[in-house]
Amino acid sequence: MEKHVFRLFVAGHSARSDRAIANLRAMCETYLTGRYHLDIVDVSADPAAAEAEKIVATPTLVKERPRPVRRIIGDLSDQQEALRDLDVPPEVPDS
Repeated sequence: MEKHVFRLFVAGHSARSDRAIANLRAMCETYLTGRYHLDIVDVSADPAAAEAEKIVATPTLVKERPRPVRRIIGDLSDQQEALRDLDVPPEVPDS
């Protein structure tokens, strides 16, 4: 099974950025344990990465794999909506 590959673009250590990171990590650990790779990009430290991806707002999550590429803007606080938008099945896999 193909790993999910995510890039989360945040701006520094704001409350909104920290919430997005925590929400994404919790979602991945619950629904994609061992089947994901996550890169966190701080656009204040790496503006070229944001420009290359045409990021206009933060936090923005980019799901690179599996295709199709998807983008979500926000702190991912609505987990069910985020799962649907990312095409991740909302069932917790068997351990």
